[in-house]
Amino acid sequence: MKVALLQMTSGVDPAVNAHSIIDAVAVAAAGGAAMLFTPEMSGLLDSNRARAAGSLHAEADDPVLAAVRRAAAEHRIWVHIGSLAVREEGGKLANRAFVIDDEGVIRARYDKFHLFDVDLPTGESWRESASYRPGASAVVVDTPVGRLGLAICYDMRFPDLFRALSDAGATILAVPAAFTRPTGAAHWHVLLRARAIEAAAFVVAAAQTGVHEDGRATYGHSLVIDPWGEVLLDMEEKPGIGFVEIDPARTADVRARIPVLQHRRPIPVVEVAR
Repeated sequence: MKVALLQMTSGVDPAVNAHSIIDAVAVAAAGGAAMLFTPEMSGLLDSNRARAAGSLHAEADDPVLAAVRRAAAEHRIWVHIGSLAVREEGGKLANRAFVIDDEGVIRARYDKFHLFDVDLPTGESWRESASYRPGASAVVVDTPVGRLGLAICYDMRFPDLFRALSDAGATILAVPAAFTRPTGAAHWHVLLRARAIEAAAFVVAAAQTGVHEDGRATYGHSLVIDPWGEVLLDMEEKPGIGFVEIDPARTADVRARIPVLQHRRPIPVVEVAR
């Protein structure tokens, strides 16, 4: 089973970003992929809130989502949009992933559960909660490449989410991202390999890369990791499309060798007084 990943340097113009995704849909389908995965914030990456405001839409009116749905149906391929910024009632946004089938139908939505509110040693400061509301639940969906569990970027630091997804039957985990370079260099590979090993599941992590129009720099290194923790694809830092074959039987093989899902137990905590 072949999957394709789009590594992007998304900018401040949704029409340009949509064109990049639509081109990738065609290339992925022509290359025999059953499903294309795109990064977090595929449709717009802009830290200038005033400038970005005019490009933000409710889901029903989002032009990038509509264009990708049409392309998926035209080329008969499933697409996982890593995420789009979607306007919600009440003034806040959702960082929302979409799984679209080969008829252009939205099969699943997932809103980023854990929001990135941090101050980095480099001086970078990020407050997702200032604009976004967190998601309320984990999401799994059946796809041609397996039962897909959805996560977004910062979620990868919270293994409880991935336990919930694998407990719900996920055999492949999507972790699209726009990872910063300092945290990427330190944690990207090790965290994603750990999530694959813990869940005994494939991890597909399509990433943003390079220096963006709003001035931020992202880490790249879109990855596909097998259930044993082996890196099958690392796209390094250049934008483009990568292909990789995944074998669904690999998940069953690894889970039979080390049946970690069967061995999970609730863990009571005993507090010992000092």
